[in-house]
Amino acid sequence: MNSTANTFRVATYNIHKGVQGIGPARRLEIHNLGHAIEQLDADIVCLQEVRKMNRQGALRFARWPELPQADFLAPEGYTAVYETNAVTRHGEHGNALLTRWPVIRSSHQDISDHRFEQRGLLHVLIDVDGLPVHAIVVHLGLIKGSRVRQIARLREFIEREIPPEEAVLVAGDFNDWGARMRYAMNAMGMRDSSDLRGPPTLTYPSRLPVTQLDFIYARQLAPVACSVPRGPIWARMSDHLPLLTEFSLATK
Repeated sequence: MNSTANTFRVATYNIHKGVQGIGPARRLEIHNLGHAIEQLDADIVCLQEVRKMNRQGALRFARWPELPQADFLAPEGYTAVYETNAVTRHGEHGNALLTRWPVIRSSHQDISDHRFEQRGLLHVLIDVDGLPVHAIVVHLGLIKGSRVRQIARLREFIEREIPPEEAVLVAGDFNDWGARMRYAMNAMGMRDSSDLRGPPTLTYPSRLPVTQLDFIYARQLAPVACSVPRGPIWARMSDHLPLLTEFSLATK
């Protein structure tokens, strides 16, 4: 485990399917993302827009990985858990979780609000040094009404599937301009890890971030630090920047 024996690190990152640019300028960034995720040195990495397969990409790029992106991106010694949210003409993509801790079990729930946006939540129960931690990876809708309904379904899922005394992380791309979903998450007992005194944790767009769309919320875990890596290398790999939070292993 990184940092100290009493903390662990969580990252969330929308990787934009491992490809950046438009038209002829499109470039493959999945190999750079693999190095970047390893450099994050996070114990739990929550990923969105992860491709299981894509026939068009495999034909266009000579270095397209043979493995599904979740498995390709997992550093040595990590377990990769992936679930598909969207099936397209050329392939499928969804959410993934990478962790150096033992995975006890995982599940998936479709939370699509309408047929034009296929969305899901990935739930993974992890043994973090003897502490059961439920990590939920989300990628919420582009429409505010969809996000409100998806947060309500998230709450139903947590109340139904997770004992109230156990630790929970909810991380991902909330598409939440102005952090308006924070109130609903707080009402569930979930604290926003970036709501700490310190520099702003802006994650979007990566080249000149003006807002935070990516969040890590937690229950029964105390966040102690939150940061966003910046610089030209991070700006070119995805349209989002990763968000990193360090948590105390002492439950709150």
